[in-house]
Amino acid sequence: MYPGKRLLDLAVALPLAVATLPLLALGAALAAWQNGGSWLFRQQRPGLGGRAFTLYKLQTMRPALDPATGRPRPDAERLPPLGRWLRSTSLDELPQLWNIIRGEMSLVGPRPLLPEYLPLYSARQARRHLVRPGLTGWAQVNGRNAISWEEKFEFDNQYVDQQSLQLDLRILWRTAGRVLGRQGVAAAGEATMPPFRGSAGLGPPAEKS
Repeated sequence: MYPGKRLLDLAVALPLAVATLPLLALGAALAAWQNGGSWLFRQQRPGLGGRAFTLYKLQTMRPALDPATGRPRPDAERLPPLGRWLRSTSLDELPQLWNIIRGEMSLVGPRPLLPEYLPLYSARQARRHLVRPGLTGWAQVNGRNAISWEEKFEFDNQYVDQQSLQLDLRILWRTAGRVLGRQGVAAAGEATMPPFRGSAGLGPPAEKS
């Protein structure tokens, strides 16, 4: 982590959290209307060093199981138009400003992924946990969900090796354009992004500490 990164996080996240409170309230109200009163999504994610923290988002997806039949729902069914809109505008990410203020995340860094992916990473892919996860990142401004998992992880490695104030400011500037243009929200033919199943030919999984 370069000197001043934590200061940049607080200098941006604190006023942004205050300024976006009306948007957060709107998004929460829409999510609650869609989900029968439930609006806040909480999930454990691995952060710096692979240590778990609770990530916050607006709840955009319906439950994984259909309550009437008990069968698993595909992502396309779990993500109704309102939830898709919340995602495309990135309003669902606003609660993560609290994660940044708490020091669990940074403005810029690799996106925090699911804990079940941890044993699937190659040693190189696991390097993404050498820095705090970010609200946005180098992979997000270079394709977001429209690129493959392997491409995402390579961009994450580039960020780990090259992180600097200049790069963070460049990523934040490009993120604004991506959000306004609603680019790369989902993979081709998918409602979101297919789950990561591991990468063949990239070496053994990372050793557990």
